[in-house]
Amino acid sequence: MKILYAIQATGNGHLSRAREIIPHLQQFGELDLFVSGDNADVTLPYPIKYKSKGFSIYYNRTGGLDYFRTFKNVKTKRLIKEVKDFPIEQYDLVINDFEFISAYAAHLKRKEIIGFGHQVAFHSPETPRPKRRSYFGEFILKHYAPCHYGIGLHFDEFDDFIKKPIIRSEVRNLDVKQLGHYTIYLGHYQDVEVIKAIKKIKDAQFHLFSKSVKTIDKYKNITVFPINNEMYLESLAGCEGLITGAGFEAPAEAIFLGKKVMALPIKGQYEQLCNAKALKEIGITVVKRINEKFPLKLHNWIQNTNSLQIAYPDQTSQLVEKIFEKEGLKRIKQIPDKGLFGLKLF
Repeated sequence: MKILYAIQATGNGHLSRAREIIPHLQQFGELDLFVSGDNADVTLPYPIKYKSKGFSIYYNRTGGLDYFRTFKNVKTKRLIKEVKDFPIEQYDLVINDFEFISAYAAHLKRKEIIGFGHQVAFHSPETPRPKRRSYFGEFILKHYAPCHYGIGLHFDEFDDFIKKPIIRSEVRNLDVKQLGHYTIYLGHYQDVEVIKAIKKIKDAQFHLFSKSVKTIDKYKNITVFPINNEMYLESLAGCEGLITGAGFEAPAEAIFLGKKVMALPIKGQYEQLCNAKALKEIGITVVKRINEKFPLKLHNWIQNTNSLQIAYPDQTSQLVEKIFEKEGLKRIKQIPDKGLFGLKLF
């Protein structure tokens, strides 16, 4: 059996999850990987057959989406050509983790694909949303990478086809300690904005993971680390708590380890606003943004918030088996013939 696993590489969560899933997929046949996007910091220790810049999302210095830079870098003609030329027909099974090109290649050539990942969970009305819903955000979540069947992943099983998070083996095997520091990964903020806020907290140590540095640097009670999986996991294992965006994998891993979590959703990123709602429902602290009030909120969180631990089960093998059996997969309505944004793209 020839299998294609297509992975979105905007951010690190999809690739981190893929590292765990790939060995299980390899047991079922000949596996090819397609990675789309160019602003992730995580790499895959496996050969990648197809690569594309795809759609990549960029952020401004204060934690919001940089719409101008994001849309400026979208090359429509290239994307359409990649969709038309992609050899999706060569594969017996296509598994898609929110990847645009393979999804629309499958739509164009009338080939069924299986969605597997966090975004699939938003095909259920039971998945938490903020009070103010975004029509555009809902449309993107459901139509950016359309699929015919799906298994969704979320912080809780909000529907019968939604499963709890996949926790990487390297996280499950960590030697968990309480060493007094707080780990920070806020890739949507520039370092200067984060440091300006946290340096006001004199009685705590911080490990800040940054895309901007190549070596470890020290600034009073703040140690700045380059993005590195091993160093991040070591810091996470020993921290008192994690301060991060309202993504999916990073908060889930910290919750699994019993660490306190503070989530700062990306401004204007609807999926993160939905995640923030779900995190609030299970008792996680959510802060809208870093501003003049943030140091006080951070201090109160450090002093007064207890950790939450959820023993997410190790279910990767069983979920991959479901894909090949199509057992328990949700049948998802196919995309309209007019395609994304109601336009006839192809």
